[in-house]
Amino acid sequence: MGKVFSSAGKRLRLWVQVCFTALTNGYAAGFFKGKIYTGSTKAICVPGLNCYSCPGALGSCPIGSLQAVLGSRNYKFSFYILGFLMMVGAVFGRFVCGWLCPFGLVQDLLHKIPFPKKLRKLPGDRWLRWLKVVLLVLFVILLPLFVVDIIGQGDPWFCKYVCPSGTLTAGLPLVATNPALQAAVGWLFAWKGLILAVVVLLSIVVYRPFCRYLCPLGVIYGLFNPIAFYRLRVDEEKCTSCGACQRACKLDIPVWRKPNSMECIRCGDCRRACPHGAICSTFSCPSKEKEK
Repeated sequence: MGKVFSSAGKRLRLWVQVCFTALTNGYAAGFFKGKIYTGSTKAICVPGLNCYSCPGALGSCPIGSLQAVLGSRNYKFSFYILGFLMMVGAVFGRFVCGWLCPFGLVQDLLHKIPFPKKLRKLPGDRWLRWLKVVLLVLFVILLPLFVVDIIGQGDPWFCKYVCPSGTLTAGLPLVATNPALQAAVGWLFAWKGLILAVVVLLSIVVYRPFCRYLCPLGVIYGLFNPIAFYRLRVDEEKCTSCGACQRACKLDIPVWRKPNSMECIRCGDCRRACPHGAICSTFSCPSKEKEK
């Protein structure tokens, strides 16, 4: 019976990921025409990493929007974007990463591809996790603010030089359908193609390498994990510290010690794996536990 519930839970998450990706990238005509949707909904941020330049995107990526404001010669701050990130983070934390992010879905599907030896984590994992913090501080915030052109305009450094999600969902489809872009591609497109290729290959071997090591949006939402409305709780009376939750966690988080780790994407594997039912969420804990 436990395996049935586990399988059902995984299928539910997959379907939510697929449906949300389709919903936020529903302008199918854009992929055939090689044109970016420019309707009114493009002014609205979506929760996950969803490139503005994707031909099917109906909304804007919060990281891309943040860089656009910081790099603008007229505006250096946006109450809307900051408020959006704080609101989504305060309610969901990194639940967004596990359930609503299109590039998270891509990595999940890639990891299902068989490989002789899957890795729990990459060598140097402890230090590699700091890369996403560096990218947030340096590429998303500081460089767009202070490295500007002659008219005071900054570049969206993370989107332009790093983001593999943008390359996959925007760069490749646009270049494939637009002869003018095909003639203009150069070293930058090749560089970002290389980053995407590395992320794709790593995603087959290790679970969600982009989320672990490169995603600045994950850093922002991760800061809210311990205080978000949706968070995990461990019943100390039921927990035996057996480690089943950590073994089930593809991100190798010791959930029994750190149920609200900044790295947790709320996939639910730990809850389904716990043999004692010691892990619950603020949405599923018995009422007497919620009162504690």
